Amino acid sequence: MIDQISWIAVFPEALLLIMACVIAIVDLGVKTPMRSLSYGLSVATLLVLAGIEAVFAASGFTMYGFSNMVVSDSMSAWLKCFASLAVLVTLVYARPYALSRDMLRGGELFTLGLFALLGMFVMISGSNLLVIYLGLELLTLSSYALVALRRDQTQATEAAMKYFVLGAMASGFLLYGMSMVYGATGSLDINLIHKAIVSGHIQHQVLVFGLVFIVAGLAFKLGAVPFHMWVPDVYQGAPTAVTLMIAAAPKLAAFGIVIRLLVEGLLPLAIDWQQMLMVLSIASLFVGNLAAIAQTNIKRMLAYSTISQVGFILLGLMSGVVDGSAVAAANAYSSAMFYVITYVLTTLATFGVIMLLSAQGFESEEIADFAGLNQRSPLYAGIMAMCMFSLAGIPPLVGFFAKLSVLQALVLAGGSVHIGMAVFAVLMSLVGAFYYLRVVKVMYFDAPISLASVHAPKDVQLVLSLNALLLLVLGLMPGGLMTLCAESILQMMGT
Repeated sequence: MIDQISWIAVFPEALLLIMACVIAIVDLGVKTPMRSLSYGLSVATLLVLAGIEAVFAASGFTMYGFSNMVVSDSMSAWLKCFASLAVLVTLVYARPYALSRDMLRGGELFTLGLFALLGMFVMISGSNLLVIYLGLELLTLSSYALVALRRDQTQATEAAMKYFVLGAMASGFLLYGMSMVYGATGSLDINLIHKAIVSGHIQHQVLVFGLVFIVAGLAFKLGAVPFHMWVPDVYQGAPTAVTLMIAAAPKLAAFGIVIRLLVEGLLPLAIDWQQMLMVLSIASLFVGNLAAIAQTNIKRMLAYSTISQVGFILLGLMSGVVDGSAVAAANAYSSAMFYVITYVLTTLATFGVIMLLSAQGFESEEIADFAGLNQRSPLYAGIMAMCMFSLAGIPPLVGFFAKLSVLQALVLAGGSVHIGMAVFAVLMSLVGAFYYLRVVKVMYFDAPISLASVHAPKDVQLVLSLNALLLLVLGLMPGGLMTLCAESILQMMGT
C-alpha cells in the first residue's frame, strides 16, 4: 500500500498531469482564435503549482516517496517553482506570436508545454535512474512535437528532425551509461548507488565506463561542446515561441538531473567526472563565444551564447570537490544553481522582445532587424539592452553577479587549474561582450528600417517590464536568491 507521504511528495506532478489532460479536453470545445479559456486555465495551473512548490520549499522538509523513487526537497521544490514560472512567462509572451501564425488552432502549445513541464518535474524529483529517464523522455518527446508545431514550414520540420535524431542519440548514451552503473552497483536507487560506491564493493572500471556515457548524455541535453550540434539549428529553425520553450525552463531541469546523478549519486567519483566537465566547459566557452561573433541571425547568435553560458555553469559544477574534500561543494553548486536561474530569467526577456518585433508574416530574426529600435520603442530597446548587458556580465545587472559567484567558487577552490580556468573564463567573457554589445549598437546607433511603433498586449507589456526589472533588482540585491540557492544545496547534500 502506498503511504500518504508518497502522495504528498508527488502532489504537484499529479495536479499538473490532471490539469494538462483537462485542458486538452476542454480545448476541444474552444472556438475563439485566442483560446482564452485554455490559456486562462494554463496560467492558473502554473500559478498554483508555483505557489505549492514555494510552500514545499519554505517548509524545509525532505520527503521520499514510492520506495525512494522520488524525492521532494528544498532544491527540487525551488527548481520546479522557477520552472513553472518560466513556462508561465513563456506562454504569456508566446500567445500573441502564436496567434498571428495560426499556431493556436488546436491549443497544442498549451498542452504540450504543460506535458513538457511535467517531464521537467519528474526529472528534478527523480531519485531513481529509470524515473529520471522517464521524465527526460517526456520532456524531449513534447519538445520534438513543439518544434514541429508549424507543420507547413520546412525550416521547423527540418529542425524537429535534427532535434529528434540527435536527441535519440543522447538518450541512448544516457540509458547505456545508466545500465553500466546498474551493472556495477546492482541498484537503480541513487542513494544506494552512492552507498555502494563508498563501500568499495563495486566494479570500478565498469562504473567509470558508465560514467563517461552518462556525462556525454548530460552534455547533449545541456548543449555543451562537442555535443552542441543541435542547438543552433533548433534555435533558428523552431518558431520563436517554441525556441523560448526549449531554451529557458528545461535548463533548470537539466541542472536538476546533473545534481541528482553526479552529485547525489556519483560524488565519490568526482575526480573523474570533474575532469570531463572541465574539458566540456573549456570547449563550450571557446567555441560558443567565437562562433557567436560570426552570426547575423540573432536566434543563432543566442544559441551559441547559450553554449558559452553552459560552459560557465559547468565551471561551477567542476569546482565542488578539491583533492577529495567536499568542503567547498555547497558554495560551488549553489553558484551554478544561481547562474542557471538568472540565465533563464534573462533568456525569457530576450526572446520576449524578439517575439514582440516579429509581426504578422515577418520574423524578426536578423540582428539588422533591430536597427534603430530605440527610435521606434525606447522601452523595448532598453529591455533588450539590459538583457544583452546581463548576458555579457556587465554590472549592475544580475548576469554580472552570476558570473562573479562562479568565478569566486573557482578561486576559492584554490588549485592552480581552477585559477587558470577562472582567468580563461574572464577572457572568453570579454570576447562574448563583443557580440552582445553589437546588438546594443545596432538598436541605438543604426538608422531604423521602419519607424512603425511596437505594440504589445497589456499582459505581455506588464510581464516583460517586471522581467526586466528583476534583472536589475537581483543584480543590486542578489543576496536573497543566493541564500536560497545555498540553503537548498546544503539541505540536498545533508540528506
